[in-house]
Amino acid sequence: MLAAGCMSIKIRRDVKKEEIHVQMEASEDQLLANYNEQARAVRTLQATVDLFPSTGSTYSGVIENYHDVPGFILAKRPAMVRVIGQAPVVATNIFDMVSDGEMFRIFIPSKNTFLVGATSVARASKKPIENLRPQHVVEALFWPELPAGGNVLFEQFDGDLNRYYILTLVRQMDGGRLEIARKVWFDRADLRVSRVQLYGAAGRLDSDIEYSDWQPLGAAPTGGAPALKQASYAHSIHIWRPQDDYKLEIQILKLTVNEEILTDRFELAQPAGTDLVRVGEEQAGKQP
Repeated sequence: MLAAGCMSIKIRRDVKKEEIHVQMEASEDQLLANYNEQARAVRTLQATVDLFPSTGSTYSGVIENYHDVPGFILAKRPAMVRVIGQAPVVATNIFDMVSDGEMFRIFIPSKNTFLVGATSVARASKKPIENLRPQHVVEALFWPELPAGGNVLFEQFDGDLNRYYILTLVRQMDGGRLEIARKVWFDRADLRVSRVQLYGAAGRLDSDIEYSDWQPLGAAPTGGAPALKQASYAHSIHIWRPQDDYKLEIQILKLTVNEEILTDRFELAQPAGTDLVRVGEEQAGKQP
């Protein structure tokens, strides 16, 4: 019995052949070039989407009665975005959000609330609704180019089944101190970007964004511009904002890129009679 008690139990798990992925090889320079080419490929974006709030209270507090929300996204580099979420069937707006990279404006009809604030406001509010930010969506849609000669670290990461290359962009702070700014994960099964992590001050993870279902971009946009060569775009985007307590999944159903979008489509005026909330300020008032 003592001998039996000392025996170790080994559990063997056979990996199925279809689970074994062929690992592609790439150098740091090749990955940088591929990433920057993808970053340059899309200048404007118009998409019909389904939005799924996964956890947290920020979005679920607004669309709490719906499992998924059909919507529309307009985006234009460098940082202009409009996101509209609608109630299924009746197609009335649940929220309408815009941002120009400096200020954001959000209208939530069911709450009779209109929010305005600077995109630089980082302090989380005790009211989850005030943590909605359209710029969180645009930073997932558009990537900045990684600068040539920048402080970029090259890493290989091996998981149970998948292997990854990771490029880590480091920013230099006052006094020469270095901080992580961005991590870009490449799945070695196809060398596509599968994950982007954005970091704030002191190594704080602000956004963790996963990409999948990459599909080729369509024909050339109107106006005679040439077609994008072998360019593609992820049609499944999962955004996790740990500091803001929410997750949001974006499933792109229809996508048009690089067509001109008039600036006035990113304008959102406060409807008369709605409660005005200036996010980041203590006072909230009502527009006369």
